[in-house]
Amino acid sequence: MSIPVHCPLRVKFILPALIEATSPQWRPIKYSLFPPLGLATLAAYLGPDDEAVIVDEHVEKLSLNDAPDLVIIQVYITNAYRAYRIADHYRTQGAFVCLGGLHVTSLPDEAAPHADAIFLGPGEQTFPAFLADFRAGHPGKIYRSASGRTLDRVPPIRRDLIQRNRYLVPNSIVVTRGCPQHCDFCYKDAFFENGRGFYTQRVDDALREIERLPGRHLYFLDDHLLGDRRFAESLFEGMRGMKRVFQGAATVDSILRGNLIERAAEAGMRSIFVGFETLTPENLKSSNKRQNLGRDYKAVTDRLHSLGIMVNGSFVFGMDNDGDDVFRRTVDWAIEHGITTATFHIQTPYPGTRLYARMVEQGRILNCNWDLYDTRHVVYRPARLTAEALKTGYDWAYREFYRWGSIAQASLQHGTVKHQLKHFFYAAGWKKFEPLWDAMIRARQLARMTPLLEGVLSRISRRSSTAEVAPEAMFPIIQS
Repeated sequence: MSIPVHCPLRVKFILPALIEATSPQWRPIKYSLFPPLGLATLAAYLGPDDEAVIVDEHVEKLSLNDAPDLVIIQVYITNAYRAYRIADHYRTQGAFVCLGGLHVTSLPDEAAPHADAIFLGPGEQTFPAFLADFRAGHPGKIYRSASGRTLDRVPPIRRDLIQRNRYLVPNSIVVTRGCPQHCDFCYKDAFFENGRGFYTQRVDDALREIERLPGRHLYFLDDHLLGDRRFAESLFEGMRGMKRVFQGAATVDSILRGNLIERAAEAGMRSIFVGFETLTPENLKSSNKRQNLGRDYKAVTDRLHSLGIMVNGSFVFGMDNDGDDVFRRTVDWAIEHGITTATFHIQTPYPGTRLYARMVEQGRILNCNWDLYDTRHVVYRPARLTAEALKTGYDWAYREFYRWGSIAQASLQHGTVKHQLKHFFYAAGWKKFEPLWDAMIRARQLARMTPLLEGVLSRISRRSSTAEVAPEAMFPIIQS
């Protein structure tokens, strides 16, 4: 199928649900956080006369009773089967279907039978090349992102296609790509490894994108906001005086090195996601997370607390040097050092990673059902734990860390009453009131809400632009 270059296209961008909304595992808070910026970025390459729509199945129902010319589907590992079913449907209806994303790049041979074309790696190069070929009548089957990647001249994200009111954190933004580190378990490393593994926007472009966003609060979704010192310094300098309040992610070593974290705080950083991952040095070595080796984790939390920056710590269970004591040691450490919110993960060997290759070679993969590769299930044979003990310990860690007593104890690690209260209500707002938020989100998504509830949600959204810690700020990046 091809469309003459002068004819407008009808393009449908789809983000299939990571998990079905009818499943007991469905968590509206997790799946309604951020809009699909990747798809909105691709949409920016369309012509002014093209018709485009973005459908995020996490926040709205997907209708299949239409006839787009092009269907572009973003595929993660846990939405892969759903994505393939949607792709197969549209192909039978005569649409040209493209698949891209992390899972397609990891397993292109699995994805290819369900698509007319697949994109491997970031789409800023592949999608424009595909569009040109498609309009010319000779689209290829595989488009691979090459070396020499850049974000120069990337058009502004099509935020007009994002339904802001459907998301808890609509003011999300990405100003870099990839990560300068290469941990063995990282799902994104293979996605960015061909060519430059980490690259940034021009600072002026990033600042212009920030200025487009209403209100005060931002959430940087970059894997490592401090990954390029010169870029980050210029970004934070440009943000000074903007009166923005923002969250981001960074590594242990970047927080300890120099004064970049102080510059971030001066620019408005109030919360940060930090990959501590493990308290065991042997695990760091075996997973190639060398940027954490020899680093003083306590110095990290002390420095962040002194700047008034809340800490969302990431921890992984089930690495080869983890024994039965790993759960208690990790939770006790997190509470003792005032971690505001914690995300715990069961180690998951994603296809395309060095961890997965090693597990396959050792015959330790127990399950290849991608629906279970969500860091909540055990899909491999642990070295020093049974699968049952790993799952039980993981569940216990969440319960123990988010007990009222644990939240209170962790909040007392902060020096001032202001930050103690901030910690307490931030952590409580995330976990203890999750059922309430879930009920409100479900009601909105299922269109069964009353006008009163709609008004409450609208007022919360408006107030988030002026509050020091907005309701949306109570929802850190949660992967499990």
